[in-house]
Amino acid sequence: MTNKGIILAGGKGTRLYPLTTVTSKQLQPIYDKPMIYYPLATLMLGGIRDILIISTPEDIPNYEKLLGSGKQWGINISYKIQPKPEGLPQAFILGEEFIGQDQVCLILGDNLFYGKLNFFHDALIKNTGGTVFAYRVDQPENYGVVEFDKSGKVISIEEKPTNPKSHYAIPGLYIFSNEVIEISKNLKPSDRGELEITDIHKEYLKKSALGVEIIGRGVAWLDTGSPSNLIDASNFIRAIEQRQGRKIACLEEIALVLNFISKEEYLQHVNGLPDCDYKKYCLNIVDDFDNGLL
Repeated sequence: MTNKGIILAGGKGTRLYPLTTVTSKQLQPIYDKPMIYYPLATLMLGGIRDILIISTPEDIPNYEKLLGSGKQWGINISYKIQPKPEGLPQAFILGEEFIGQDQVCLILGDNLFYGKLNFFHDALIKNTGGTVFAYRVDQPENYGVVEFDKSGKVISIEEKPTNPKSHYAIPGLYIFSNEVIEISKNLKPSDRGELEITDIHKEYLKKSALGVEIIGRGVAWLDTGSPSNLIDASNFIRAIEQRQGRKIACLEEIALVLNFISKEEYLQHVNGLPDCDYKKYCLNIVDDFDNGLL
C-alpha cells in the first residue's frame, strides 16, 4: 500500500489581511522559506512521495511555479483547484482519483512541525482506519480537543469546547484509510455551511477505528494563522537555524538524506539555483553528507 499526501493550501487567509490580498497564506515567508515548504517537508520525512496540493484557481499557478512537478526532490507533486472552500473533508472528495485505493495523510498548509517525527512515521505504518494526533496545549478550548484512554483509544472529540475534557489539541495532520472518500461524500454541512473534519473522526469513532498518537515534548507544533503566529514561527525557525547551522525544511537536503535523489542529481539541481545563502548552504552540507553526518 502506498501512502499518499494532501496539502490543503486554500482558503482566503482573512486573519492575515492585507498580507493575503494578492498572495496565498501558504506562500507567505516563515523566516527564509515559503510556508508550504514546512508541511511538504513533514510529508517527505514521513516517506510520502506522492503529494497533491489543493488551492484556489488564482494561487495554483504560483504553487506550480514554486514547486513544479517535484522531480527535483524525487517526489511527484500534482495540483487540484478548490473552486470554493467548503471544509477540510472537501480535500478527500477533490482528491478521490489521486487517493485511489491508498491510505492518505492530510496536512494543513499552515501547520509546522519541528523535531523528531517518529510519531508520524510510526502512525503511517500502524494506521488501519483513522489516526489523529494529540499535542498538549495550555488553552485547549481554542482547539479541537481529543479525549482518550490509557490504551490510546479515542473516547471523544470536541471542537473548541467550553469545558475541555483534556489538554490535548488535535493539530492539522490526519491519516485515513481510503474509506474517508465515501465518508466525506456522505457528510452534511454544519451550521457554518461547511463539511467538518470532526464529523469524519466521529464516523471512524463509531466503528472503533480511530486511534490517537501523542506528540511528545521533543516536537514543536506551530500554527501560523495570525500575524503574531507568523512572526513567532519565523523567530523560532531563525533561532534554531542560526544556533545549529542547519536549515529546517530544506527540501533538497531531505531528498538527499532520504535517497529520494542521488548525490549527482542533488548537485545538478543545487548548482542551478540562484546565487544566494540557500544555495551556499546546500553546497556546504555535501561534505557532511559524504561523512555520514546529516
